[in-house]
Amino acid sequence: MHFWVGSFCGILDSSSNKPAFPRRAIAATDVIALVEDVGNQIPDKSWMLYLLELFNKQQNIAIELNLICQFDSQNYFEAIFNGVNRYRFKEVLPILGHSYLRQIIMNSQKECISYLLQDRNTKQIERFDLRLNIGRELSFAFEASNQFTGIEWWNKIGNFPYQIRYDVQISQLMYGLSDNSNNPSDSEYMVYLPYNTLMPNSEGSSLRYPISFHNPRIESGCICYNVKPGICESGMKYISFAKNNNNN
Repeated sequence: MHFWVGSFCGILDSSSNKPAFPRRAIAATDVIALVEDVGNQIPDKSWMLYLLELFNKQQNIAIELNLICQFDSQNYFEAIFNGVNRYRFKEVLPILGHSYLRQIIMNSQKECISYLLQDRNTKQIERFDLRLNIGRELSFAFEASNQFTGIEWWNKIGNFPYQIRYDVQISQLMYGLSDNSNNPSDSEYMVYLPYNTLMPNSEGSSLRYPISFHNPRIESGCICYNVKPGICESGMKYISFAKNNNNN
C-alpha cells in the first residue's frame, strides 16, 4: 500500500492574502539534515521516502529528488521523473549527522531536468541531467505548478504506514526563478526565494501517521521544520507573514 503526508509549499498572494504557488517558478530546493537514526522498522520488500517533489504545469508530472530508506538498510538519494527512478546517486550518500542541499532545475533551453545534490559537510557535489525528448516522446511545460514536502511510504506487506528511519530537519525551503539578465546565455543562473506558507496534504486515507512534524518555524528567512517519530493525522499548516518579493 502507498501512503503520504506532508504539505504543499506556497506564498501569500498579495491581493487575496491567501496561499498560492508562485508564478514562473522553474526550480525547487531544500536542505535535509539527518539528525538521528531511530532504527529500521521498514517491513520486508518495502521502502520510505523523504520527499523533495516538484510538479510541472499542464501535465502535473512529478519531479523528485528523494532520500530513500529500504527494508534492507540500503539508504540513498534518487532522482525520479514521472514515477520512474532515473538515477541513484553513487558519490553523495546519506550519513548520520550530515546535511544535504537538494536542487531540482527545469531547463527549457537544454530541454532537461537537472538534479543536484551536495553534502554540506564534505562539500562533495553530484549531479544528474535528465535529457527529455521533447516533441517526439514527450510534451512538457518547463514551469512548476506546485512543490510538496513530506514523507511517503510504500508498504508491500500491509495496509499501514510504519515508523520513519531518520529523525530529520528540513530547512531552506525555496523556489527558483530564472535570472539571466546579466548573462542571457546562462540558462541555469537562478535566484531563489523562500516560501512562507505550508498547506497540509495526504493521500486521504484518514489514517494516523506514525510521525510528527515538529516545530515549523522561520530560520534564516526560510521555513524550517523537524520530522520525528510521533502521531499526526495531516501535514503541516503554517503561515508566516514575512514579505516575499515575488507577487502572484
